Amino acid sequence: MREYNIKVVDRSMEAAIREKINNLNKPKGSLGLLEDLALQICLVQQTLEPRLLYPCHLLLGGDHGIEHEGVSVSPREVTWQQMLNFTHGGGGVNMFCRQHGFDLQIIDVGVDHDLSDVVGIVDKKIARGTRNFLHEAAMSEEELEHSLSIGAELVDDCIARGCNILCIGEMGIANTSPSSIWMSEMGGLPLDECIGAGAGLDEAGIRRKRDVLRRAVDRYHSELASSDITDERERLWFCIRQFGGFEMTTAIGAMLHAAERGILVMVDGFIMTASMLAASRLYPAVLDYAIFGHCGDEGGHAKMLALMNAQPLLRLGLRLGEGTGALCAYPIIESSVRMMNEMNNFDHAHITKYF
Repeated sequence: MREYNIKVVDRSMEAAIREKINNLNKPKGSLGLLEDLALQICLVQQTLEPRLLYPCHLLLGGDHGIEHEGVSVSPREVTWQQMLNFTHGGGGVNMFCRQHGFDLQIIDVGVDHDLSDVVGIVDKKIARGTRNFLHEAAMSEEELEHSLSIGAELVDDCIARGCNILCIGEMGIANTSPSSIWMSEMGGLPLDECIGAGAGLDEAGIRRKRDVLRRAVDRYHSELASSDITDERERLWFCIRQFGGFEMTTAIGAMLHAAERGILVMVDGFIMTASMLAASRLYPAVLDYAIFGHCGDEGGHAKMLALMNAQPLLRLGLRLGEGTGALCAYPIIESSVRMMNEMNNFDHAHITKYF
């Protein structure tokens, strides 16, 4: 796999940033998480006057071979049907992108349907879904590399249009299954603690999902034990391609390259948090650029965020995916930037500084 040159943010400006925040005409620390967020954004952009420019949202679609095992209440055709719905502006992601001024791009990286002639969908299809990871690796090394390169290309296109803050969402029936396995394998948590209802499985469905995923993990461990993999990063890449969907691995490529290019990445719900977990296990510095928008209701999401010491901006009980939770959090990010640029300070406001 390609190497990513992700730099830990330069913290030499931190004292100056904190001084500006503490001199705004408010009690010290009174804007709480907005102050932490402002510090992060200022450090990423290396400025006391941060800006959010041309926000872009990448909506990545892909299907999963594991869906054939009945691990999702939704059939796989919902993936392509929703992709079409997005082109007509009728999805939750469309509404929030319109509300917050995001440039929405709908990208097919692995949908099991021919969408190549659909106006409004960017055709980057790698294959018509991944393989069934109960029996074999979800994707080949070549397919993984291809998806990572697509992610980087999409980021470069956004930056070329002036973007400095990127949001990533997904559409892929059954993608909570690989996310749960990544969480367990990369977070050292028991698999059962990482598995939830997905799009709405009942108790019997969850039991079936657990059984299927346990057997898939057993297959993976057997193959890993018989391989010659000893390097930790190589093991991580092996795990990623054994289970991941194309929308998830493309997101990893986008997240890593966005950090490499020095722009902010908004992280959505359970699936995209799993992609950021994988990215951060490979390159921990990527977390300097990540803003976690939302903690949802999917089983294990809060625990997965805790694995990265991530503080989500919202807890709205969402479990839609598509990037909707992160998009809902955008006004909070915007408020932190406005705080830095629009609030007066004690001297200019002629207010006695009392601390």
